[in-house]
Amino acid sequence: MKPITAIAMLCLGFAVQALAGIDTTQLVADARAQIGVTVTYDPTYQKLKYPGGDVPVDKGVCCDVVIRALRKQGTDLQRLVHEDMRANFTRYPSNWGMKSPDANIDHRRVPNLACYFTRQGWSAAITPTPNAYGPGDIVTWDLGHGLTHIGVVSDRLTAKGVPLVIHNIGRGAQEENILFSYTITGHYCLPKADKRVTVDATRNSATRPGPR
Repeated sequence: MKPITAIAMLCLGFAVQALAGIDTTQLVADARAQIGVTVTYDPTYQKLKYPGGDVPVDKGVCCDVVIRALRKQGTDLQRLVHEDMRANFTRYPSNWGMKSPDANIDHRRVPNLACYFTRQGWSAAITPTPNAYGPGDIVTWDLGHGLTHIGVVSDRLTAKGVPLVIHNIGRGAQEENILFSYTITGHYCLPKADKRVTVDATRNSATRPGPR
């Protein structure tokens, strides 16, 4: 068993928000639909409406892939994270020197999403076993040099049976073989609706992302 991480220790506590079951088939499809639409990576701070705020759809960060896909099912991480941070601000990472929650940016930061998912009890085992990561699972990584990353596990596999990941690491939304390319820091299984996905092993890819 891996030792509990500092972020997990910080985030543990009662979380007041609840999430209805997620259709993982739709989650994967809605993440994939961003490919060719979100074509750039832009971490610029922007003022957003609340709730339901977003930057222009042709740009975004890695968190936006997850946020946009879940919004298609009526789950607004901007609202959920902001409301939980307002009630439990000290439970969240203090990486940015914030004194209070900021609905413009908090949900677009990987450590905050990881904290929120952990507080909901959605953490799953981190393992080198490919089939432990199901379609629609969410994974976070440490890229090194203080950079973090997040993506949605695909229903498509490489020829070796490793799930692809739908993410934006610098070149817009892509579906690539990066699951084990970086150090995994979080694995999250959101509550699922009754309908479950089936893995598509007929569409293989072994592409890797370019530098961030």
